[in-house]
Amino acid sequence: MLTIYNTLSRNKEVFTPIEPGKVRMYVCGMTVYDFCHLGHARVMVVFDMVARWLRASGLDVTYVRNITDIDDKIIRRAQENGESIRQLTDRFIAAMHEDADALGVLRPDHEPRATDYVAQMQSLISRLEQKGLAYVAANRDVCYAVRKFEGYGKLSGKSLDELRAGERVDVAQDKNDPLDFVLWKHAKMDEPGEVKWASPWGEGRPGWHIECSAMSSFPHHENEIAQSEGAHGHTFVNYWMHNGFVRVDDEKMSKSLGNFFTIREVLQKYDPEVVRFFILRAQYRSALNYSDAHLEDARSSLTRLYTALKNVPVEGVAEVDWNEAHAKRFRAAMDDDFNTAEAVAVLFELANEVNRSISPGLACQLKALGGVLGLLERDPVAFLQAGAPDAGGLDAETIEARIAARAAAKKSRDYAEADRIRAELTGAGVILEDGPGGTTWRRA
Repeated sequence: MLTIYNTLSRNKEVFTPIEPGKVRMYVCGMTVYDFCHLGHARVMVVFDMVARWLRASGLDVTYVRNITDIDDKIIRRAQENGESIRQLTDRFIAAMHEDADALGVLRPDHEPRATDYVAQMQSLISRLEQKGLAYVAANRDVCYAVRKFEGYGKLSGKSLDELRAGERVDVAQDKNDPLDFVLWKHAKMDEPGEVKWASPWGEGRPGWHIECSAMSSFPHHENEIAQSEGAHGHTFVNYWMHNGFVRVDDEKMSKSLGNFFTIREVLQKYDPEVVRFFILRAQYRSALNYSDAHLEDARSSLTRLYTALKNVPVEGVAEVDWNEAHAKRFRAAMDDDFNTAEAVAVLFELANEVNRSISPGLACQLKALGGVLGLLERDPVAFLQAGAPDAGGLDAETIEARIAARAAAKKSRDYAEADRIRAELTGAGVILEDGPGGTTWRRA
């Protein structure tokens, strides 16, 4: 029985779909004016894992992750670059897809762009205005009257007096209340025509919240609830999930601190599956502390799992036997609010069993359960011999040549030379493993 920690109730709740057997999952996506960073990576990987587990549990999932392709930062960046909004956003959407693909993130079923839904946003704003929940401010922006929505603050658990306008909430003297937020921005003279839409309130564009853009703190989600429930008059969402922040060396990741890393910067140093494993071995609601030491530990740990599969190869398609003991513990962990930390611990128990028993059946189970999390799907030798793009050192062809030279030295009884070659390879981060079938190698 799946339980989910519901941010709205602050409790784990048994998950009961509105429509039996079907799940509609909406995830706030990226604002596409720059390359995705580690925080985005965590969002993409975590909710990819959630969608995978829901489907593995037999549920019919419709997964939607939006793209915010109109925003102040987008407009400013395009103007700085001397390019159109569409050119900028298309370029960074393509980059986002490259990063997601590298991390093993499956594409959502739907990936709507905000600019394709402006008419629907205008309709929603009109309904709010008709209900007295929206007003036209002195500067001709349309704003939401927060204090007129009775349920505002229920997600964060704070009163209106405790809540402040957050970093991404538009603060302006023209608003009736600092907590009010902009639904429709009146067009500015210096803005390009491609960001201006005709509307009942004059030319303009959607405000940040009405686009359902990437949100960073509870007050922003309060705005989503207020907009949707205020307009439609019923509950917006039954279950709210939030992943924890990414921290760098125990400090919150931020551009101002200079500890901000894009996904592609990290992938220059680490294999993408190592990064995915690093994210998934932590429970999704916990803070995730990024450091080279933690990534190296993740690489070493994932190497242990792949080594077990290398030693006991799996033939054909690996399918989970859910009646097997390890699989039952794996399911129990995932059904407990997607506890991937415990599920990964089960994978290591299983890997130990594979190493002890040399059982193809257990190796198949290890590969299949890893696959549920989007892990262990590569050829084990390919993973173990893979190196990061800028790791330096020796390529596979050179390593194989050095192994051949070592074999020739041993055959001619020049053991000093053979030892020298082994030491050379070890120094370059290559571990040799001699066996009855010859010498194999992997990256250290």
